[in-house]
Amino acid sequence: MKDNIHQPTFSTPMQTKRRNRIKSIDMLRGLVMIIMALDHVRDYFHFDAYFFDPADMTKTNVTLFWTRFVTHFCAPVFVFLAGTSAFFVGQRRDKKSLSVWLLKRGVWLVIAELTIIKLAWMFKLDYSSIVLQVIWVLGISMIFLAGFIHLPKKLMIGLCFVAIFGHNLLDSISPENPVISGIWTFLHVFNLVDLGSFQVFVGYPLIPWIFVMPLGYYFGELYKSSVDPKTRVKRLFQMGLAITLLFFVLRAINIYGDLVPWSNQNSIGMTVASFFNVAKYPPSLLYLLITLGPSIVFLALAENWQNWLTEKMVVIGRVPMFFYIVHLYVIHFFGVIAAMLTGFGFSDMVIDLWVTLQPQLQGYGFNLWVVYVVWIVLTIALYPLCNWYNNYKTNHREKWWLSYL
Repeated sequence: MKDNIHQPTFSTPMQTKRRNRIKSIDMLRGLVMIIMALDHVRDYFHFDAYFFDPADMTKTNVTLFWTRFVTHFCAPVFVFLAGTSAFFVGQRRDKKSLSVWLLKRGVWLVIAELTIIKLAWMFKLDYSSIVLQVIWVLGISMIFLAGFIHLPKKLMIGLCFVAIFGHNLLDSISPENPVISGIWTFLHVFNLVDLGSFQVFVGYPLIPWIFVMPLGYYFGELYKSSVDPKTRVKRLFQMGLAITLLFFVLRAINIYGDLVPWSNQNSIGMTVASFFNVAKYPPSLLYLLITLGPSIVFLALAENWQNWLTEKMVVIGRVPMFFYIVHLYVIHFFGVIAAMLTGFGFSDMVIDLWVTLQPQLQGYGFNLWVVYVVWIVLTIALYPLCNWYNNYKTNHREKWWLSYL
């Protein structure tokens, strides 16, 4: 779902000759794509998914909680690195040209969310209900970034910090006027908006996502040819560790940064889970800190990693949109087969709003270990297809449309 990453030429072990891509960034993107697939397999195959949220401290268990928590890294990394992608594209274009590129790509992603991806999730194109998810917010964020890049750098970064650190002050706002309430939902509420003939479920409201991408954009400056690789690694470590430490300090204080404070549970494991149980919808300050901080540390560590496993992650990270679309169709398709083999009908897997909210699927599903097996098999099976598509893109650069998939 992210774009091609380019890097000004400098000689380090992380440089590859093919279009001078930065392997560490592709590696991180590939890793979170793989992790993301685990969550989607859980949605379509886990028995408990149809009864309760894995982050519900009254019903979940330690293993299930962490299975869900690790996937929290996906959306912030997608949005953040999309901004970094835009920065590298901008190294070869003027700002006007970059704005046009961002606008076109943003519009395409919104259209894809409402068509190709909607069909994958639901297996129907009934527009009585629309769910706006991560691809939507990626597209909208790119559209905003097309304008944001023309603001002074310091002003834009300042606005991003104000939005990210201050948006939890807006959590209690709940307008009574239906029109204002609907607009406010699009901006900052995880909720359903009734528009008469159809409903829109806003899974990813704009604030603070549209301010995460510009930070990723300016983060790209660390990969300019003028930055010494050792200096970059040092800065990445310092930045990532500082962000992560800030999470622990704010979470320990337990006053601000998330809708739900942590509390003591009936076991140490569950108390730790409560500590890390941060809100994704919309993403709280603490959610962004604990996901982006370790991700930046990963980039520092991965600067010189190169082995057979990391190369596989890099390949997937180079074709993220392709992987995203294909894996949704594959998961849903085999979910249908699994449902039919266990006494449910095809129509039970034709989704109205979200698969885990389908009451007719209560009683369907498997143990968590089955989810992990399906996830591993899926990832291994999709790798050759991703590798083929990656090579196809490399050998057919003249086909402009390939950059959109």
